[in-house]
Amino acid sequence: MEHGTTTTTNPLLESLPPSKRASKLQTLGNIIVSVVGTGVLGLPFAFKIAGWVAGSIGVAIVGITTFYCMLLLVRCREKLASEEPSAESRTYGDLGYRCFGTSGRYLTELLILVALCGGSVAYLVFIGQNLHSVFQSHGLTLTSFIFVLVPVEIGLSWIRSLSALAPFSIFADICNVLAIGIVVKEDIGQALGSGFSFGERTTITSNIGGLPFAAGMAVFCFEGIGMTLALENSMQDKAKFPRLLAQTFGGITFVYILFGFCGYMAFGEETRDIVTLNLPRNWSSIAVQLGLCLGLVFTFPVMIHPINEIVEGKLKIVDKDNNEPTGLRKIWTYISRAIVVVVLAILASFVPEFGDFASFVGSTICAVISFVLPATFHLKLFGSSLSIWQKALDSFVVFCGLFFAVYGTYNTVVGF
Repeated sequence: MEHGTTTTTNPLLESLPPSKRASKLQTLGNIIVSVVGTGVLGLPFAFKIAGWVAGSIGVAIVGITTFYCMLLLVRCREKLASEEPSAESRTYGDLGYRCFGTSGRYLTELLILVALCGGSVAYLVFIGQNLHSVFQSHGLTLTSFIFVLVPVEIGLSWIRSLSALAPFSIFADICNVLAIGIVVKEDIGQALGSGFSFGERTTITSNIGGLPFAAGMAVFCFEGIGMTLALENSMQDKAKFPRLLAQTFGGITFVYILFGFCGYMAFGEETRDIVTLNLPRNWSSIAVQLGLCLGLVFTFPVMIHPINEIVEGKLKIVDKDNNEPTGLRKIWTYISRAIVVVVLAILASFVPEFGDFASFVGSTICAVISFVLPATFHLKLFGSSLSIWQKALDSFVVFCGLFFAVYGTYNTVVGF
């Protein structure tokens, strides 16, 4: 996560001086880190719910639409920068302010804050479910494993320097790559060993309610649109950003489809909401689960760092220059960060399943941030200069995003 805490910009992001801008390769890595998260391990379950054909098409559509909306944000920023070069338009919150004033900024930043909280809760649920699976013979509940993490996460959250936390984030990324590789290997071995046929796997579900549920999971997997402007702004050659973004999204989408397909083909109707829970209980699968959990334990403070910045900024615990707090302010910083961790853990303890929660977050907050707001900003800023088909396309994205958010939320809440 990028960060920053000025009153005129989204506290989640920061810009970089030209001398420290990222190369093409570095930007590629940043895009992958910003987009790919724990949600990928829930894709086989989404394919089980929707069917492997519907799931593949759904992931492709979500990937293409997310990419399109990220480009809309870049176009909006470029237009505002050309009209008022001296005005700040570096962040999602800035666009909200320039389009709809103070209320637009507050709404945009509130949605991003809620999305970050949702992602943080999903981290805790993911860790809790995997630890419960590995140590189920010890008799501890899922909630117990979540709260065992609280003291550790509070201590790590008190580290103010993101650079000190960066190695943990890199470790988690390595764990994710290794885990995905091992899971795909196990999937292929399981599928070949069981001698399954495509006829035994659902192509397109007959349960209509399952489609928005699976789509919500897919949207959750493509999180990170709030980082678009920071990623583009950090690149040395911004003109190459759209092409690089297209290539990266193409690769990520292909890997997502392959991962979801392999997982569902391997375990069929037995596919769990976190596919690592399907792995046989041998040393390699246990090592994968524990490695993922350990990586996420140390990445969680990075995940909640922007939340802490927003809370501390609103409570005026930190000064406007974001200097190291001293005296009473430092004590309040420790208290506020501890409270954030405890509140997130309490919320996580009420989440029944990772898959249900991930779909709910994807169907609601992520859908609005990823689709509705970018298309709305584009329509607002460009207005009459847009062609009829561009207006129609943006309006269609807004309508589908709102409809999906309402219908997907309903299906997630009432079940299907």
